[in-house]
Amino acid sequence: MRRKHNEQLVPYAKQLRKEMTKEERHLWYDFLRSYPIRFSRQKVLGKYIVDFYSAEAKLVIELDGSQHFEKENIERDKERTAFLKGYGLRVLRIPNSEINDNFHRVCEYIDATCEQSLSQPGG
Repeated sequence: MRRKHNEQLVPYAKQLRKEMTKEERHLWYDFLRSYPIRFSRQKVLGKYIVDFYSAEAKLVIELDGSQHFEKENIERDKERTAFLKGYGLRVLRIPNSEINDNFHRVCEYIDATCEQSLSQPGG
């Protein structure tokens, strides 16, 4: 397996941090930024840039807009998830509609997932 960091993607990741979607900004500024477990945004992992990543919790959070529900993108997302799982990471895919309609529940889900991950042996 390759290194977790692809230098060629770093400039694009920086650009994505500056141009976060409304849902990414909401999750970042209203929850993850001050969450006790450290998260990074737009983190380069191998050949991908993930929306949010916690090394401590071994967790990736991907926010999915409507384009992720199109057939070809569903397949790409499956490949991406399998690649990230190869690093021993858990991947949460959260539709943007959940951020907009059930933000509190999404935060509870992320918190419970982090707690579960940290309670695992080696976590």
